[in-house]
Amino acid sequence: MKIIFDKKYFEVYDHTPAGDAGRLEPAYKTLKGDSQYEFVNPKSAPLEALERAHSMNQIEYIKKNNHSFKIKLYDIARLAAGGAILCADIAKSGNPAFGLIRPPGHHASYDSCWGFCYFNNIAVSLLHLRETSECKRAFILDFDLHVGDGNINILEPLKDYEILNPHANTEDSYLKKVKERLENAQDCDIIVASAGFDQGVDDWGNLLSPDAYFLIGTMMKEFAEKRCNGRRYALLEGGYNFKKMAINIKSFCDGFG
Repeated sequence: MKIIFDKKYFEVYDHTPAGDAGRLEPAYKTLKGDSQYEFVNPKSAPLEALERAHSMNQIEYIKKNNHSFKIKLYDIARLAAGGAILCADIAKSGNPAFGLIRPPGHHASYDSCWGFCYFNNIAVSLLHLRETSECKRAFILDFDLHVGDGNINILEPLKDYEILNPHANTEDSYLKKVKERLENAQDCDIIVASAGFDQGVDDWGNLLSPDAYFLIGTMMKEFAEKRCNGRRYALLEGGYNFKKMAINIKSFCDGFG
């Protein structure tokens, strides 16, 4: 399975928990140590791809919202969106991909953003596929702790996207909701994950174990193979206990690939 990553994602780009120093290093080391994963470097998203998901006002806001770090926020956010596009392009031919990218994106709407997000990586990549390939309809499983309002705001009005943000009080009921919704999903061309790991045990949500993430990955893989010719990819969203996040990412990818 392809892991989309650039070492520029290690750079601190803002003052949020998602941009903290050391956040991706444990996951990078864990995945890099497994020969089944091939790392691929992305390019920055072209402006036309950003414009499918965001207004020029939003794009210019991010461009001007730079911080006193080595890498400008706009540059790293464009690189994250470019990583998402590369994931989508790999997945459209039936090969799975995981975007070990940051900043996250699912709280970024057409003309606004919050929650450590700037450009909506899911929306940018899916609208890229919609414009350039036969992949028009998608199922989006957003298993981040927080509802991906940006995904909903941008994509739901287009009628080509089914979005699930599961909520439950126990791990078993959470997994049951995911399973039932996948079994009853509409026909689609691709399945995508807004892959937030802040719902994990010992993270903010304190709910899902590594085994649960493995099962989520497995369910998505089985869905893809049965319903959409194996087309699937996932993009990192939240997750703030860095060492535990690395374990959970690896568990998810082991099931997903």
